[in-house]
Formats: sequence, C-alpha cells, structure tokens
Amino acid sequence: MPSERRPDTPTIIAITVIATAITDILHELVGHGGACVLSGFHPLVVSTVHFECSMDSRFVSAGGTLVNFIAGITFLFAARASRSPSSRFLFWLMMTFNFLDAGGYFMFSGMANIGDWADVIRGLQPTWAWHVTLTVIGIMSYLYFVRVSLVELQPLLSPDQTTRLSRARRLLLIPYFTHGVLMTIAGLFNPVGMILVVISAMAASFGGCSGMLWMGMWLRGNLIRPPAQEGAPLERSLGWIAASVAVAAPFIFVLGRGVNL
Repeated sequence: MPSERRPDTPTIIAITVIATAITDILHELVGHGGACVLSGFHPLVVSTVHFECSMDSRFVSAGGTLVNFIAGITFLFAARASRSPSSRFLFWLMMTFNFLDAGGYFMFSGMANIGDWADVIRGLQPTWAWHVTLTVIGIMSYLYFVRVSLVELQPLLSPDQTTRLSRARRLLLIPYFTHGVLMTIAGLFNPVGMILVVISAMAASFGGCSGMLWMGMWLRGNLIRPPAQEGAPLERSLGWIAASVAVAAPFIFVLGRGVNL
C-alpha cells in the first residue's frame, strides 16, 4: 500500500486515547454512577477501574453495561452521520469499545464468576443455569457486535482486497494495544489495589476488546461486503494529537488515582 494512503499512526493513537477515556467514563461514572443516583444512594469514589456507591445493588452493578449498550447504539448512528474520516473513526471506536465491553462483560462474568454481571446474578438459583445463560448471551452478542463493527468500518477501507486488509489491520490493531496500554497504566494508580488492575483494567481492555485482534480475518471471506469506493485515510492531525495529550494526563493521574464524590 502506498505510504501516502496509510492511516497516520500518531493520529490513530490520539483518537484512540480520547475514545478510551470517554468509553471508560461512560461505563464507570455515567453507568454505575447514574444507577447509584437513580437508586437513591450516594456516589462515593470513581476511578478508571471502579465505582463506589454508598449501597450495592444489582441495578448499580448492571448500570455500566446498560450505558455501554445505549452508547454503542448512539455512536453507531453518529459514525454514519460523520463526514470526516477522523470523526467517523472516533465514533466508530467508541461504538466498538462500548459494544465489545458490553458483550465481553456477559461472557467474562458468566465464565469466571467475577465482574459486574457476576454481582448481578449472585444469589439467583439455580446458579449454573444463570451462568450458562449469561455465557451464551455474551458469546452471541459479542460475535454480533464484531460483525456490526466490521460493517461500520468499511467506509474507512478500500474496495481493493489487499489495501482493505492492510488498512483494516492498522485501524484495528493499533487501537487495540493503545486502549489496553492506556487502561492498564491508568489502572496502576487506582486506590483499591492490584486486583482491579488485573480484573478491570487488563481483563476488560485486552480481554474485552480481544475481538479487534481477530475480526479482521472475517474480511478474507464473503461475510462482509467491501465498500463501493475508496475511503479517505486518516491523515496527520496535530489537533487530535494535542487533544489526546490533554485528555490522557488527567485520565491517568487524576481519574486513575480516584476522585472522591
């Protein structure tokens, strides 16, 4: 692929940083925090990897994933309405992160019995049936969201198969590792301990978004129709790069350490 047609790596990283921060705030603060307030309880602390409410409930535990679903649908339509490649990519990333977080939490909690949805179903009988149901819902929804993400990525790709695959790898793998590294670094500062780094930072990012590692393989067959015309590649944008620095610093050093509410 000619170098001038490659999506710009620093810009991909910059947009991913912003998308990661927004997705995380939606899950922790808007999702869990909103459910806490709607339940009549009091928000106590929020960080990049956890939210503390004055009382625990199934609704508070489910709040993060519920907001992920709503945000994913919202960003899907926002991506379709975007006119510039950079804004479309931002909304596509936030759609993908939110959808994969939602489906991933179902699978993770169903299989490992930890995480938000393990708290939602805790105490419900028969236990095995709830875990099996949660796991099946997670697998089916995750695969569906992977397909949705690939379909919505096509306007940024190319009708030419070689170029399409090469561009897709950059737009999938660079965000995947950027997202996971940023969440892990911010999680290291959390006030609770290393267990949340493993469960909420690394597992929810590297594990929850692992579909981005392999979804590009689906482009080799006929499952996803290629775009009708060449998509404009992401070009170098100092504005996005500067914005990502302004977002990353407080995300890591302020929200990562936890904010008392």
